[in-house]
Amino acid sequence: MEEFSRASSLALFDEFCRVSGLDPQVMLGNAGLPADTLANPESLISYQRMALLLENCASESGNPLFGLEFGLHQGTAVFGQLLYLLKNANTVGESLEELAHYYHLHSNSGLVKVEVHNKLAILEYDPMLRSGIPARQAIELAIAVGKRLLKMLLGNQWQPHAVHFQTAAGASPQTYVRLLGATPHFNSARNAWVFDAALLDAPLSHADPALHELMRAHIDQLDALAPKELPAYVCHLLRNFLPNGKVTIDFVADYMMVSTRSLQRMLMEEGTSFQTLLNETRQAVATRYLKESNMSLTQLSGLLGYADLASFSKAFQRWFGMSPRQWRDQCGKPAAAERVARQQRAPGWLKR
Repeated sequence: MEEFSRASSLALFDEFCRVSGLDPQVMLGNAGLPADTLANPESLISYQRMALLLENCASESGNPLFGLEFGLHQGTAVFGQLLYLLKNANTVGESLEELAHYYHLHSNSGLVKVEVHNKLAILEYDPMLRSGIPARQAIELAIAVGKRLLKMLLGNQWQPHAVHFQTAAGASPQTYVRLLGATPHFNSARNAWVFDAALLDAPLSHADPALHELMRAHIDQLDALAPKELPAYVCHLLRNFLPNGKVTIDFVADYMMVSTRSLQRMLMEEGTSFQTLLNETRQAVATRYLKESNMSLTQLSGLLGYADLASFSKAFQRWFGMSPRQWRDQCGKPAAAERVARQQRAPGWLKR
């Protein structure tokens, strides 16, 4: 599987953009992310494009710590359903172990690890970013979210020893201390929070064991289904790209920042293919418009990414054994509209 993240990683992005003087839709578009990304927090997005989005926002806003401050602003909202599991574990250590174990359900774009060395706990984040993709904004966002999570779990007990970054500083060390409350170490071997290991045994006073078990069962079900999300994600992209005719596997693979061969392989592992998903998406969109709209067949063929009406009609005939016009006459808008019109005709006794 290539690098994807839940759109919930951009929780409160629109709000923070406006505070920063940015238009969130413009920034999403510039990074090549779908316009409806923020409306579908459980959908998948390219982690590489998300990293580029943060870099673009830092540049456009003139704020070198955009990612860090955005992470502090959004906090644990990024985790979606996973947050309920983390909040209801027995101890801080158990919560962090579950974060490490299930993090791939939130994002398979990095690894979260929890280790203990010399009575110090280390909560580490290791991102998977391609060569040429700037890393600092994405790393600092993750570190900021980590701070908010640890503060939520530990409350006033949270007293970090240090925070480490693999990247160089984006501002003065004093600024990081002010924002994070810990001494920063830059150009480090890890991206990590370091704190007293004894805090891992701290109980979560508001934990609900019954809810925790219920959420774990639910998350385990999601874990089993997670690989099946890729075909749905590709279909979502196709629905967005169809009107522009950008429905080749090369274009979709480029958007996802994977190779065409990798995308073919991943879909094959899920028992499908790009062409199958394209056909299914086109069929679903075509029948919906034929049934619910008065759009001309020529317009519809363009909306579906076909070069001309003849190509669309040929494909439709292959799918349904009849032409689009015949299908619409039998199942579509005109027949339904006529029924509604008959129902809405004024009875004779109302005429003046």
